[in-house]
Amino acid sequence: MNAALNLAETESRPGASAPKGLDRIAEVVAIKPEVLASPKPSAPSRRGRRAPFIAAAAVAALLIAGGYYWKFVAPYESTDDAFVEADVTQIGSQVAGRVLRVPVSDNQAVQKGDLLFEIDPSDYQAQLDQARAALAASRGRAAQADGQLSVDRAKVAQERASVTAAEAEAKRAEADYGRYRDVGSLAVSASQVDLAATQARSSAAQVQVAYNRQLSMEAQTALDEADIQTARAEVIRSEAAVRQAELNLSYTKVVAPVAGFVTRRGVQPGDYAQTGQSQLAIVPRQVWVVANFKETQLARMHPGQPVDISVDAYPKLKIRGHLDSIQSGAGARFSLFPPENASGNYVKVVQRVPVKIVLDDPQGAQVLGPGMSVVPKVRVR
Repeated sequence: MNAALNLAETESRPGASAPKGLDRIAEVVAIKPEVLASPKPSAPSRRGRRAPFIAAAAVAALLIAGGYYWKFVAPYESTDDAFVEADVTQIGSQVAGRVLRVPVSDNQAVQKGDLLFEIDPSDYQAQLDQARAALAASRGRAAQADGQLSVDRAKVAQERASVTAAEAEAKRAEADYGRYRDVGSLAVSASQVDLAATQARSSAAQVQVAYNRQLSMEAQTALDEADIQTARAEVIRSEAAVRQAELNLSYTKVVAPVAGFVTRRGVQPGDYAQTGQSQLAIVPRQVWVVANFKETQLARMHPGQPVDISVDAYPKLKIRGHLDSIQSGAGARFSLFPPENASGNYVKVVQRVPVKIVLDDPQGAQVLGPGMSVVPKVRVR
């Protein structure tokens, strides 16, 4: 606008001539306003060109996500509330005593029957010697009772013979007395008759005495038989005492009942071990997984389904297993303080049910220990 005013002033001056280039400026300034007001044609928008590609990419992403879910998520049920379990064996001594030696250390692998620790056997060896001596004495008494029974049985036979002899003598005396009595005073004197009568009565008494001795010896024989039974029972008791003493002596060497790994070893040489006190534990090589699934995940789960297990401690380790069983009841129901649902302020909470998973790869499970966290994925279809 200022250029146009300057040009007009120049042209209005007398004798002024137009400078070079002013003709072009005049053409520019003289452009009509409607020409300046008309919009220029614009190039196509870049966003408009990318819209079809964005839509196609979104559709492809949805298809990929749906395919991934259908193939890798929908056929599985998984949980991170799962842990390795095992039958941990607590080891203690069956007898008390001073610990003599401990040949194992923590986390050492042991086989069934390996020595874990030993208790001083001196006291138990002495008890075994005493039990063996008592057994020998009881056996001697049993043999003596058997011998006494044989002697008394012989005496019974002797007394029976004495009874027979006394009966014979009594019969002879009675016969003599009868003859003397029948003859009368014509052949024998009265004193002889009286003597025969006395002998007859004496012989009859001797028969009774012999018979009583026989009964006494028979009773002694019965008593001997009872003594034999007592002696034999004493032998049995002594034999049991010897076996117990031998067991106690063997218990001084505590051996591994199962193969596994020594853990939590708390016994040292010189310690006094009490009976039944846990000294160490053995974790067996056989482990399994207990996974606490939500009750809403159990509809399609059943024993025998394959399971993929990943271990938190070993991210690259993958273990195969199968579903063994499902507990008949939620885990909270078997806790120390089960929830009381019959209360006024009830809030429904999804319960978790323990599921036992058995491992199919024993070699891969060697690195697992009780309490380790795992993530199982159960293929339900």
